[in-house]
Amino acid sequence: MKHALLVLSAILICLQGFAKPLPEARPERQGMSSERLDRVTDVARRLVDADKLAGVVTLVARNGRIVHESTVGSRSAADSTPLRTDDLFRIYSMTKPITAAAAMQLYEQGRFHLNDPVEKFVPEFANLTVHNKDGEPMPAEKKMTMLHLLTHTGGLSYGFNPNDPVDQAYRAAKIWASRDLDHFAEIVAGIPLKFEPGSRWHYSVAVDVTGLVVQRISGQPFDEYLEEHIFAPLGMDDTFFAVPEAKRDRFLANHFWNRQASKLIPFAQSEPGVAMSDYYNVTLYSGGGGLVSTAMDYMKFAEAMRAGGAYNKQRILSPKTVNYMTRNHLPASVTSVGSGENPLAGQNERGFGFGLGFGLRTGAVTGGVIGSAGEFSWGGMAGTVFWVDPVEELVVVSMIQLLGSPWALRRDLHVAAYQSLLESYE
Repeated sequence: MKHALLVLSAILICLQGFAKPLPEARPERQGMSSERLDRVTDVARRLVDADKLAGVVTLVARNGRIVHESTVGSRSAADSTPLRTDDLFRIYSMTKPITAAAAMQLYEQGRFHLNDPVEKFVPEFANLTVHNKDGEPMPAEKKMTMLHLLTHTGGLSYGFNPNDPVDQAYRAAKIWASRDLDHFAEIVAGIPLKFEPGSRWHYSVAVDVTGLVVQRISGQPFDEYLEEHIFAPLGMDDTFFAVPEAKRDRFLANHFWNRQASKLIPFAQSEPGVAMSDYYNVTLYSGGGGLVSTAMDYMKFAEAMRAGGAYNKQRILSPKTVNYMTRNHLPASVTSVGSGENPLAGQNERGFGFGLGFGLRTGAVTGGVIGSAGEFSWGGMAGTVFWVDPVEELVVVSMIQLLGSPWALRRDLHVAAYQSLLESYE
């Protein structure tokens, strides 16, 4: 069944031309400067020349056309082979917006409502507990809903804080070694929540649970659902959980920055059977961080979101749904805790919020960096980033492979991209 689906998807792509990249255009025709766009390349070049990054692929599109493409550096700090635009990157949490889009396709079909309790689709979540003020697990007073999952307000966590008892339980449970999404849900359901659902924002495994909901509602394995309903229609033929053997020569090394030695260190991250470590034998399809992709593939998805849910005449969502997803869904009473892609929830004066799968910029002069109110975005643990600016009709995708990157690449790219505008639509 799975093999037949993949073959059918490949045939459709070949026959209908879905896999074509975005058309290119001279920047000046789209109100941008060719000369000033060179500064986008300069941002990457400075980091690569200083041996702070191995390589960077960056795409800039305006009005649905590529106006800038730059590929700088090499495949890894230990491999001088020049980086290619079609090389494969671990996109980690940039998987999340794709999973949210998949869920909202089912929402459009009337398969769930946002106020539905998660336990309706994941019975394992029927008897969740939460720590009381004394640190004892007590039955949760509120039901976790689909809205909570899509906005990281359900009380789930990630295991990042070694001093937090809930996060300690996540680590001890070795959740990423789960056999599959069903097993994953069983384990997570047995760990107390950090807080009552709906009371706080906290970056979490909620989107992995969302992937299970998609799987159970649709009746398809999550990877097959994404292939049939998002990847094939958009021509994202280089996006997958498990890297095909024929494409493994394009799969890049990951890196970390050794602060003591001030050195970029490549490493082989492959613990068999562990999600987001083993990318060859995958059985746990992490909707929160498991995908591998290319800059152009992700540009197709981001462009579909900019254009109201369609790319290359293939519609995956309604424009109204995309607009709904990219509005701030966090009430002022919700405060944020934890780390990760923190939208500073509850601090709305700082101009950030969270939609359904996307971080949002609610103020034009926020965060001390140039941009537009209404931008929606997300990034990945290895430094990948994208943002969509519906005011300026601008999409930027940039790919690196550096875990916990300490560099200001995102801010620098914002400045470089926006200063290149010759015409603003604001």
